[in-house]
Amino acid sequence: MVGDRAAQPHILFVRTHPHTGATYRVITLSDGGFGVEVLIPDTNRVTVSGFATKADAEAWIAKDQLRVETESQAGRWFTRQSRPR
Repeated sequence: MVGDRAAQPHILFVRTHPHTGATYRVITLSDGGFGVEVLIPDTNRVTVSGFATKADAEAWIAKDQLRVETESQAGRWFTRQSRPR
């Protein structure tokens, strides 16, 4: 039957960016600088360091969240990037 969906199997994959759902927290480092603690679901916690001010760290968080959202919408996160030769 042409219009019968059961006769036309389809596999749907829901792809989400691996960093979707990440939580971010600005922390003060021992050297007086700032870092961002990032917890990505089902992975280890990582710290991104090297921010001179809390505002710099917060700006990085906003930029990273926007990147994840943009790549998720565009489906770009799962594309392979070529390496320089």
